[in-house]
Amino acid sequence: MELSKVAQYLHELLETSYIRGVFKCMVQGDFNVMMIVILSRGNCGLSKCITRYLVAMAVADLLVIIFDLILRHIPAIYRSEFTFVRHIPLCNIHAVVLYAVTDCSVWFTVSFTFDRYIAICWQKLKTKYCVEKTANVVLTIITVLFSLKNIFFYFMYTNKYSFVNHSWFCVVTDSVAQSKTWGTVEFLHYILNPCIPFVLVLLFNALTIRYILVANRARRRLRSHVKVESLSDPEMENRRKSMIILYGVSGNFILLWALYMIWSIYWRMAYLGYETVYLPVFVRELAFMFQLTACCTNTCIYAVIQRKFRDEMKNLLQYPFVAIVKLIKKLD
Repeated sequence: MELSKVAQYLHELLETSYIRGVFKCMVQGDFNVMMIVILSRGNCGLSKCITRYLVAMAVADLLVIIFDLILRHIPAIYRSEFTFVRHIPLCNIHAVVLYAVTDCSVWFTVSFTFDRYIAICWQKLKTKYCVEKTANVVLTIITVLFSLKNIFFYFMYTNKYSFVNHSWFCVVTDSVAQSKTWGTVEFLHYILNPCIPFVLVLLFNALTIRYILVANRARRRLRSHVKVESLSDPEMENRRKSMIILYGVSGNFILLWALYMIWSIYWRMAYLGYETVYLPVFVRELAFMFQLTACCTNTCIYAVIQRKFRDEMKNLLQYPFVAIVKLIKKLD
């Protein structure tokens, strides 16, 4: 079979999978709401600092699902059913909000990774930095900065929607697309998300792993001089739990954003005439599908890792039925 036919087949297959992924992520949005409710109740055994970051990440992910999946990709996929969108002059506003919440979703993950790095590797700084007040300040600064940063797109995009299934969904005039200002803003956009977050998450994780390995070696040497078979170590146990959450979230981010980062760099370089390697179109669909899935998987991670979170989820799901049973008993 010719390479072009293989690429076309994969493109059609991934386009179908992409549509399924869109609706799967919409369902996951309900789980994000559930996650926000459960974490906000504070019964999962997590510190207020960690809870603040996790709730912020869940809210940002939910907003990405709303503004990216529901308001952007579904009309792009089903063009004939959503032709009325062409006449809604809101695309530049939509772009600002979409890119702002996407940036916040990514940088909230980076801030959470950095917080856990401080908590594990810098015990003296932990008592001052890893607190609820600091988390609130960090999350507020990130939200404000990236909201201001994406205002550029309001002036660079038009307010008209373009029904093309690619990353730029607003109509862009040729004068803007070919200008140096556009190229600079777009490069900065890709650098701030996802290039720098990708590097920072890898760096903080590498430093944390190094610290844990050194601490474990010191722990083993200590145990070799102690006769007690079972020596309780609450601090190491807390670190282990934090590490599981940390690597679940940051590992999910790295794996699902990697292909999107590669495609983003390739697409812009190809647009400038520096295309060195050919990437077929289906890579774009795969990159988008992975990137959108990254905003829908944190709930599954916590459901697998945290026993208390699973218990709270069961209680939340059972609550309507329990309430109905109690009401029936009262009526009897």
